[in-house]
Amino acid sequence: MSVIYLLISISILVAIGFFIAFIRAVKTGQYDDDYTPSVRMLFDDELKIESPKPIQTIEEKQI
Repeated sequence: MSVIYLLISISILVAIGFFIAFIRAVKTGQYDDDYTPSVRMLFDDELKIESPKPIQTIEEKQI
């Protein structure tokens, strides 16, 4: 039973370590993206989806 307490305490310490590392990375600006917003407008045309062309029936093609 004492092994479970040891493993739980170690896992909590590891989780706290990862949380501190994450907070530090966010505060230092590691996840800031300064490049993509300035280039996003250049690729705006690729995101537009063309409307589907109307389907012609056999009768319409013969006319």
